[in-house]
Amino acid sequence: MADATAIAKQFTDFYYTTFDTNRASLQSLYRDVSMLSFEGTAIQGAAPITEKLTNLPFERVQHKVTTMDAQPSSPTVASLIVSVTGLLVIDDSPNPLQFSQVFQLIPEGGSYYVLNDIFRLNYG
Repeated sequence: MADATAIAKQFTDFYYTTFDTNRASLQSLYRDVSMLSFEGTAIQGAAPITEKLTNLPFERVQHKVTTMDAQPSSPTVASLIVSVTGLLVIDDSPNPLQFSQVFQLIPEGGSYYVLNDIFRLNYG
């Protein structure tokens, strides 16, 4: 397996740049079997996940990744678990929100898709 951290870094750079500039383009990263848990609400399927992400109640967002950890998630498939923490700057607010997000990436045709995506804001 290629270096898990390098793959995770490339994925997260692409994911958050795309999220911050054109959320609708994230649909290509999900499949009909993909699951998003967003603040405790489960959503399954590429189209419903994209609908949720594109209809979030803000105009502009900027993700600032603080930490990223990656591990292989299967001894037989080159899949990855990626854990990210960081800050969200929403609509140029001076008070960024802390978030955590976990992705399970599954190999497909020389690339990866998101099978599982868990997102939470961190309060406290």
